[in-house]
Amino acid sequence: MSPPTPEEVAAWKKAIYEKIPARRRKFIEKQGYDNWDPFMEPFDPIDIRKDMTGRTAQELVSDFMKFSGKGDQADYLQTVQELAVLLVHNSERVRPVFDFCLWYKEVMARAGVSF
Repeated sequence: MSPPTPEEVAAWKKAIYEKIPARRRKFIEKQGYDNWDPFMEPFDPIDIRKDMTGRTAQELVSDFMKFSGKGDQADYLQTVQELAVLLVHNSERVRPVFDFCLWYKEVMARAGVSF
């Protein structure tokens, strides 16, 4: 089957738009009809997204919690889960946290302090 022509896509888009309720149309008009893509692929659910090592967020959390031995601390677990989701999203918010932790570990070592 050959891909649809631009004319076919435009006709489908118009047909979809005409069936949408007025309130939803306002949202589309706000972003611009030309910018609206009713055929956009949805994002993968978070439970199947993987980080650079090929692990899901839940696998990262599970592996780390086994390593840390702090499975009974709810706040600790919640923070680890949030960080794992950011890692799987490949968020730029992770890099400064990682860099800070490495730097702080060196600061603590120079001061002779450990956890």
